[in-house]
Amino acid sequence: MNAPESGTMAKATTKEMPAPPPDHPKHVYSFGAGRAEGNARMRDLLGGKGAGLAEMTNAGIPVPPGYTITTAACRQFFEAGGRLLESTIQEEHKALRALERYLGRRLGDPENPLLVSVRSGAPVSMPGMMDTVLNLGLNDETVPGLAHRSGNPRFAHDSYRRFIQMYSDVVLGVPRALLERELTREKARARVELDVDLSAERLEALSRRLLDIVRRETGRDFPQDPRVQLAGARDAVFRSWNTDRAVHYRRIHGIPERLGTAVTVQAMVFGNLGAGSATGVGFTRDPATGERRFYGEYLRNAQGEDVVAGIRTPRPIEEMEADLPEVYAQLREITSRLERHYRDVQDFEFTVEEGRLFMLQTRRAARTGLAALKIAVEMVEEGLLTKREAIERVEPAHLDQVLHPVLDPAARRKHERVATGLPASPGAAAGSIVFTSEEAVRRGKTERVILVRAETSPDDIAGMHTAQGILTATGGMTSHAAVVARGMGKCCVVGCSALQIHERARTLTVAGKTLREGAFLSLDGSTGDVLLGDVPTTDSEVVRVLTGELPAKRAPLYQCFERLMAWCDEERRLRVRANADVPRDARIARQLGAEGIGLCRTEHMFFAPDRIPHVVAMILNAQRARDAKVRLARLEAELEEAPRSERARLKAELTRERAESRPTIRAYEGALAKLLPLQRADFRGLFLAMEGCPVTIRTLDPPLHEFLPKREQLEAELRALGKKRGSAARRKEIERTLARVEELHEFNPMLGFRGCRLGILHPEITRMQARAVFEAAIQALRAGKRVIPEIMIPLVGDPEELRRQRAEVEAVATEVMRRAKVSIPYTIGTMIEVPRAAVLADEIAAHADFFSFGTNDLTQMTFGYSRDDSGRFLPEYAGSGILPQDPFVSIDIRGVGTLLQRAAFAGRRAKPGLKIGICGEHGGDAASIEFFENVGLDYVSCSPFRIPLARLAAARAALKRA
Repeated sequence: MNAPESGTMAKATTKEMPAPPPDHPKHVYSFGAGRAEGNARMRDLLGGKGAGLAEMTNAGIPVPPGYTITTAACRQFFEAGGRLLESTIQEEHKALRALERYLGRRLGDPENPLLVSVRSGAPVSMPGMMDTVLNLGLNDETVPGLAHRSGNPRFAHDSYRRFIQMYSDVVLGVPRALLERELTREKARARVELDVDLSAERLEALSRRLLDIVRRETGRDFPQDPRVQLAGARDAVFRSWNTDRAVHYRRIHGIPERLGTAVTVQAMVFGNLGAGSATGVGFTRDPATGERRFYGEYLRNAQGEDVVAGIRTPRPIEEMEADLPEVYAQLREITSRLERHYRDVQDFEFTVEEGRLFMLQTRRAARTGLAALKIAVEMVEEGLLTKREAIERVEPAHLDQVLHPVLDPAARRKHERVATGLPASPGAAAGSIVFTSEEAVRRGKTERVILVRAETSPDDIAGMHTAQGILTATGGMTSHAAVVARGMGKCCVVGCSALQIHERARTLTVAGKTLREGAFLSLDGSTGDVLLGDVPTTDSEVVRVLTGELPAKRAPLYQCFERLMAWCDEERRLRVRANADVPRDARIARQLGAEGIGLCRTEHMFFAPDRIPHVVAMILNAQRARDAKVRLARLEAELEEAPRSERARLKAELTRERAESRPTIRAYEGALAKLLPLQRADFRGLFLAMEGCPVTIRTLDPPLHEFLPKREQLEAELRALGKKRGSAARRKEIERTLARVEELHEFNPMLGFRGCRLGILHPEITRMQARAVFEAAIQALRAGKRVIPEIMIPLVGDPEELRRQRAEVEAVATEVMRRAKVSIPYTIGTMIEVPRAAVLADEIAAHADFFSFGTNDLTQMTFGYSRDDSGRFLPEYAGSGILPQDPFVSIDIRGVGTLLQRAAFAGRRAKPGLKIGICGEHGGDAASIEFFENVGLDYVSCSPFRIPLARLAAARAALKRA
């Protein structure tokens, strides 16, 4: 394509733009006349817009000339207290003079004025987040010259009106609503609906009134000197890097604050010169579906803001072929070239000035997860990308969208959004609200329910399992509700502080509305939105194939998904396992590509209704049985050593103690005996589902009080019983349970009697679980399955704790396998979740076959934050820059990461080849996975529905490291 000529309003002289200066720090880069000082590789310096304009210029694509002030200048601007360095200002003056010479027009010239746009452009696209000023250079003297040169007075006055509105808003801080109100009044006076229908005379009068508003609001006249206008617009665009909306956008998308924005000053071309002019935006493929079709909108006789702001209803870009056939053909040819050149879908802006096409921007198009997957795979088929490049083009968040249900887009627009919380688990759900787990289970048998709680606890597991979605008023991204919901693949919104939950009244107040139990709410787990009513959801195509609802051959998106996953598996080093507690989750995990179970939380198996009575019996009698055994052992020792005169007394005391202790010991052992076959069946199901993959089973971890009824519930039942006849036995049982609840009460249960401490004081529990594991492994082996059991001891803080628990497990394994006359390889390891364990990793490694970092608790204990309560302050910490992000969502590399890295190094130094993985929620976070790859861990383990994300993130991390 030839170098661009100027349009009606951009007549070029024969002079060329200046050649690049000698090497020295530059802050201003020019482009135009088919050559530019920059290129696409200079994105960090010139921003996406500036680099794209330079690249298009060098490719001979028609681009209005201009110059870009760099992101480095932006950083210096803020360092200097909001002033551009004098040396940079002089560079800009030089670039402006060159632009004026090239176009043969001068900024502020009354007869032949140069008009420019001033736009932002960060290295990472932030669409709509920063400011723009168009038509700069107009004033009371240049408007007549523009009217004369164009032969179109209406166009000149319309451009001035637009400039006054935009500049006053962006630079002078005049409320936009005041200016828009005046425009609305003028249209009402003229009895027209659209701006385009206002006459030149009315636009001229409107401009005068807008200038009066500026004078009244600011106390000074609107600047008439175009160079003052330019300096003001330039600095305002730099300042827009720190507007609230831009800062918030960067926080959401993890864009570094230090990048800064470039500012591009570019000669204006006009789409509002008449019927032969137009403006529009478009995409080289559909950004919603990935379909290979030209996609966009345009308006005739308009400027770009009209399309973006919805001032007029734009038309589909295909209709431009009938209106401006030659321009449309040229646009198709250029945008196809751009897609091939950048090898990616392009988001472009263009203006047609009296039949001549100008490209104003091209950038990588934002896209949905569905589109990202389809585009990446199809571009490999088209030869535009390699497989590795396709992996790098799909973000883990894209797969999140692909896998989870979504609210139907058309239907959700009809429903009111009443609150927004934290998007803890993606997907979508709708149902009638219930306020207790029990009600969720009861109503969930016949209808869809949303479980609404102030916060959830392990007691709610049945209701959470039944519910379509979970909504809580408190909690963070790794609170109980969030962690469990992700594990189940349930939609979950947490920390929704706008909710006022009245559990007794069974009502919920939000946005001034009171909802009773049974009212419908819909949740969007990808955005955190809560909507009134029953918004229909649609399942993802991938999930429908996995569940057998849809044949794979009829699911093109699933085929793309499978191909991408296969490419990821070729590239990644990290293995990916699942956190799964029941066979159903294990089967789903295998279908999604899990290579084993990295964490089976045995306590989750205890909450089933048929098991809770046995668990409660075990807990109520465990300590008493232990105390009884200690007393019996002491009496037996005393009897052994006692003189003959004391033996009769001691013997009688021992007999009495045995008789008194027998019911407690039998109840305790009986409860364990009843739990053994249930646990064995659980583990057998996991071994069968994983078919020869390793299965890591963690022994009982949480505090015992979590399995017991709450004190308030027991006291309420006692009061309700009163002195009713026949209630004595029940009253005695409640009182006994209440006493045990009081005994087990801890001020800080997360740091209390749990994990390996429980197994050391009550080794029978560890032995029961170990027996269930090995007997289940033997059953699976005899069913023809290869089994790889791994026993993991939780909350170890000292090597001796692991040594003792290992001895218990090994003793049971030896006995069970000797009796069955089989030998099954197994390993015993520990979770590194206590900071002391990380410090003593080399000593602990002597007793461990593997380490698995429990990053949830390790983060909690390293920071001293409660993950269930830190939601009150962590958003502010992350938002204000105290922390770069929520450390429960993405690993804290400086603190927790350093502990992890040192522990991994020390463990392998003490025991070369030590297998090391991670089983906290960070195992499904892309940024954390990159860190784990760099540290050299062997595997990550995450919730089943995050396995594809982890596979993709592991492949991307391996490619980045390479």
